[in-house]
Amino acid sequence: LQWSSPPEAIERFKSQEIWFAPPQFYELCRLCNFSSLHELHKFSSDRALEGCERWMPVMLTASDGYIQLLPGDQLYPEDPDYTGEKKITMSTDKKVEDLVKEGTEFHRIVIKNMNNLAVYVNIQAKYKHRNPLMINSDCSDYSSRL
Repeated sequence: LQWSSPPEAIERFKSQEIWFAPPQFYELCRLCNFSSLHELHKFSSDRALEGCERWMPVMLTASDGYIQLLPGDQLYPEDPDYTGEKKITMSTDKKVEDLVKEGTEFHRIVIKNMNNLAVYVNIQAKYKHRNPLMINSDCSDYSSRL
Protein backbone atom coordinates (compact mmCIF):
# COMPACT_ATOMS: atom_id res chain seq x y z
CA LEU A 1 0.00 0.00 0.00
CA GLN A 2 1.41 3.40 -0.97
CA TRP A 3 0.07 6.87 -0.24
CA SER A 4 -0.09 9.07 -3.32
CA SER A 5 -1.22 12.63 -3.82
CA PRO A 6 -3.89 13.06 -6.53
CA PRO A 7 -1.31 14.17 -9.15
CA GLU A 8 0.98 11.28 -8.17
CA ALA A 9 -1.91 8.81 -8.44
CA ILE A 10 -2.77 10.18 -11.89
CA GLU A 11 0.87 9.84 -12.94
CA ARG A 12 0.92 6.23 -11.69
CA PHE A 13 -2.31 5.63 -13.62
CA LYS A 14 -0.77 7.09 -16.78
CA SER A 15 2.28 4.84 -16.44
CA GLN A 16 -0.08 1.88 -15.87
CA GLU A 17 1.33 1.12 -12.41
CA ILE A 18 -2.20 1.34 -11.02
CA TRP A 19 -5.68 1.46 -12.48
CA PHE A 20 -8.87 3.08 -11.32
CA ALA A 21 -12.32 3.38 -12.83
CA PRO A 22 -13.53 6.59 -14.50
CA PRO A 23 -15.44 7.86 -11.41
CA GLN A 24 -12.27 7.65 -9.32
CA PHE A 25 -10.29 9.40 -12.07
CA TYR A 26 -12.94 12.16 -12.02
CA GLU A 27 -12.67 12.56 -8.24
CA LEU A 28 -8.86 12.62 -8.33
CA CYS A 29 -9.13 15.39 -10.92
CA ARG A 30 -11.46 17.23 -8.54
CA LEU A 31 -8.98 16.81 -5.68
CA CYS A 32 -6.28 18.41 -7.86
CA ASN A 33 -8.05 21.73 -7.17
CA PHE A 34 -6.54 21.76 -3.69
CA SER A 35 -2.91 22.48 -2.98
CA SER A 36 -2.95 21.10 0.56
CA LEU A 37 -4.96 18.92 2.90
CA HIS A 38 -5.72 22.03 4.95
CA GLU A 39 -7.24 23.72 1.88
CA LEU A 40 -9.37 20.64 1.14
CA HIS A 41 -10.54 20.48 4.77
CA LYS A 42 -11.48 24.16 4.77
CA PHE A 43 -13.41 23.77 1.50
CA SER A 44 -15.22 20.70 2.86
CA SER A 45 -16.16 22.46 6.09
CA ASP A 46 -17.32 25.61 4.29
CA ARG A 47 -19.64 23.79 1.89
CA ALA A 48 -20.76 20.93 4.17
CA LEU A 49 -24.33 22.19 4.54
CA GLU A 50 -24.82 23.26 0.90
CA GLY A 51 -26.19 19.92 -0.26
CA CYS A 52 -25.27 17.18 -2.65
CA GLU A 53 -26.57 16.00 -5.97
CA ARG A 54 -26.96 12.33 -6.79
CA TRP A 55 -26.34 11.51 -10.41
CA MET A 56 -25.46 8.68 -12.66
CA PRO A 57 -23.31 8.62 -15.79
CA VAL A 58 -24.89 7.66 -19.08
CA MET A 59 -22.63 5.84 -21.52
CA LEU A 60 -22.40 7.04 -25.11
CA THR A 61 -20.59 4.69 -27.49
CA ALA A 62 -18.64 6.52 -30.21
CA SER A 63 -16.83 4.95 -33.16
CA ASP A 64 -13.44 5.10 -31.39
CA GLY A 65 -14.24 5.15 -27.68
CA TYR A 66 -16.82 5.93 -25.03
CA ILE A 67 -18.08 9.00 -23.25
CA GLN A 68 -19.61 8.91 -19.80
CA LEU A 69 -22.09 11.77 -19.92
CA LEU A 70 -22.90 13.50 -16.63
CA PRO A 71 -25.74 15.87 -15.69
CA GLY A 72 -25.34 19.27 -17.33
CA ASP A 73 -23.63 17.92 -20.45
CA GLN A 74 -25.54 18.92 -23.56
CA LEU A 75 -25.79 15.25 -24.61
CA TYR A 76 -27.05 14.01 -21.23
CA PRO A 77 -30.60 12.68 -21.71
CA GLU A 78 -33.54 14.54 -20.14
CA ASP A 79 -34.87 11.27 -18.72
CA PRO A 80 -31.88 8.99 -17.99
CA ASP A 81 -32.40 5.27 -17.46
CA TYR A 82 -31.35 5.06 -13.79
CA THR A 83 -32.49 1.45 -13.35
CA GLY A 84 -31.46 -0.14 -16.65
CA GLU A 85 -35.02 -1.30 -17.24
CA LYS A 86 -35.49 0.78 -20.41
CA LYS A 87 -32.49 -0.83 -22.13
CA ILE A 88 -31.59 2.47 -23.79
CA THR A 89 -28.37 2.38 -25.80
CA MET A 90 -26.76 5.64 -26.85
CA SER A 91 -24.36 5.35 -29.77
CA THR A 92 -23.02 7.33 -32.70
CA ASP A 93 -20.80 6.77 -35.71
CA LYS A 94 -18.91 9.95 -34.84
CA LYS A 95 -15.44 9.94 -33.29
CA VAL A 96 -14.92 11.13 -29.72
CA GLU A 97 -12.80 14.05 -30.97
CA ASP A 98 -15.64 15.22 -33.26
CA LEU A 99 -18.13 15.08 -30.40
CA VAL A 100 -15.81 17.23 -28.30
CA LYS A 101 -15.29 19.75 -31.14
CA GLU A 102 -19.04 20.04 -31.75
CA GLY A 103 -19.96 20.52 -28.11
CA THR A 104 -20.42 23.64 -26.04
CA GLU A 105 -21.60 22.39 -22.61
CA PHE A 106 -19.40 19.65 -21.21
CA HIS A 107 -19.63 17.43 -18.17
CA ARG A 108 -18.13 14.16 -19.32
CA ILE A 109 -15.40 11.58 -19.02
CA VAL A 110 -13.93 10.50 -22.35
CA ILE A 111 -12.67 6.92 -22.43
CA LYS A 112 -10.37 6.03 -25.32
CA ASN A 113 -9.18 2.84 -23.58
CA MET A 114 -8.69 1.59 -20.02
CA ASN A 115 -5.65 3.82 -19.45
CA ASN A 116 -6.61 6.81 -21.58
CA LEU A 117 -9.24 8.93 -19.85
CA ALA A 118 -9.98 12.63 -20.04
CA VAL A 119 -12.33 14.83 -18.04
CA TYR A 120 -14.10 17.71 -19.80
CA VAL A 121 -16.14 20.12 -17.67
CA ASN A 122 -17.18 23.68 -18.41
CA ILE A 123 -20.53 23.88 -16.61
CA GLN A 124 -21.13 25.55 -13.24
CA ALA A 125 -20.93 23.05 -10.39
CA LYS A 126 -23.94 22.92 -8.08
CA TYR A 127 -23.98 23.43 -4.33
CA LYS A 128 -20.74 25.43 -4.33
CA HIS A 129 -18.83 22.33 -5.35
CA ARG A 130 -15.64 22.45 -7.37
CA ASN A 131 -15.44 21.02 -10.85
CA PRO A 132 -12.60 18.62 -11.51
CA LEU A 133 -9.60 19.97 -13.36
CA MET A 134 -9.83 18.99 -16.99
CA ILE A 135 -7.08 16.41 -17.16
CA ASN A 136 -6.25 14.01 -19.94
CA SER A 137 -4.36 10.92 -18.79
CA ASP A 138 -2.11 11.40 -21.82
CA CYS A 139 -0.56 14.64 -20.45
CA SER A 140 0.28 16.44 -17.20
CA ASP A 141 -1.32 19.74 -16.23
CA TYR A 142 -2.12 20.12 -12.55
CA SER A 143 -0.66 21.72 -9.46
CA SER A 144 -2.12 20.00 -6.41
CA ARG A 145 0.23 19.25 -3.55
CA LEU A 146 -2.15 17.03 -1.53
